[in-house]
Amino acid sequence: MSSVVSLKEIRSASEDKAPYLNSIIKGDCVAALEALPDNSVDMIFADPPYNLQLGGDLHRPDHSKVDAVDNAWDQFSSFEAYDSFCRAWLLACRRVLKPNGTIWVIGSYHNIFRVGAILQDLEFWLLNDVIWRKTNPMPNFRGRRFQNAHETMIWASRDEKAKGYTFNYDALKASNDDVQMRSDWLFPICNGGERLKGDDGKKVHPTQKPEALLARVIMSSTKPGDVILDPFFGSGTTGAVAKRLERNFIGIEREQDYIDAATARIDSVTPLGKAELKVITGKKAEPRVAFLTLLESGLIKPGTTLTDSKRRYMANVRADGTIEANGEAGSIHKMGAKVQGFDACNGWTFWHYEDQGKLKQIDEFRTVIRAEMAKAG
Repeated sequence: MSSVVSLKEIRSASEDKAPYLNSIIKGDCVAALEALPDNSVDMIFADPPYNLQLGGDLHRPDHSKVDAVDNAWDQFSSFEAYDSFCRAWLLACRRVLKPNGTIWVIGSYHNIFRVGAILQDLEFWLLNDVIWRKTNPMPNFRGRRFQNAHETMIWASRDEKAKGYTFNYDALKASNDDVQMRSDWLFPICNGGERLKGDDGKKVHPTQKPEALLARVIMSSTKPGDVILDPFFGSGTTGAVAKRLERNFIGIEREQDYIDAATARIDSVTPLGKAELKVITGKKAEPRVAFLTLLESGLIKPGTTLTDSKRRYMANVRADGTIEANGEAGSIHKMGAKVQGFDACNGWTFWHYEDQGKLKQIDEFRTVIRAEMAKAG
């Protein structure tokens, strides 16, 4: 079970103890970061306050009020105050990050450019900016701007010389139909059963991120057993996904309501098995919905058994979007060819799944995804 620890407990712990692992530290993020050991974290995912600068209530055309972010923790007296806050927590993050560790910071147009400049001022080395394009963004109700349909994530190493950071390039490519994973990612915003709500039916947290987004971040830049820090833990998405993917997490959060929701959420998570979590390391090639998208959308789950139409060959779906057969792993196309002894194979039509005793092509799932993309477009 996940636990909640105080700053006092961390400061008084002996050097061979790590009470902060797989725990939520209650307190201010900078104070909590200062209590952690140097070079103790493999990856950081930070979803800081966006400083949205909202002016007054926002209403829909039917005059209903939009449930916007108006919490005190998102409000700063000036840009200078916000910059000072960001500089403080980023400096603290840099100290706890391992030399080969990386940091992800997500934000909107309100704050991400200021954060990016501070990252560079502190000598972090920018690796990518990744665009999260939302399939179902909130409309622009006033009709005075473009619909804000994306957020930006900055991915950076600790410094320019950090060459040994984790990037699971081959696994991402194999799960993306043997095509390089791009820096624009398409996911829906968090809604439906995944959205945490209180007894009053209202959102527990106004900016809860989708688990699929965190899963791709974590699968791309960490290994099982790594330590992932989230200094703005909120509803615990990072912790829930980290636990499922057999990573360790450290959460920092000061709001008790968020801590309670995150603790219950993480305690309900069952980690995946080692076979499903094994990350592919070899070079993979051959030939566009990516197979990984099926996992991220919940249409197919890690551990699912695939077979051909005559049940001669079997393969097991893994969490990184590859499949395993006869002790080898690769993309659906590569492994379809491998088991048959061919040079190439269309994995979408070769591999089948069982539904109520009947075999169906996994290509049916691709049709579903394409239909959703068409609606979004």
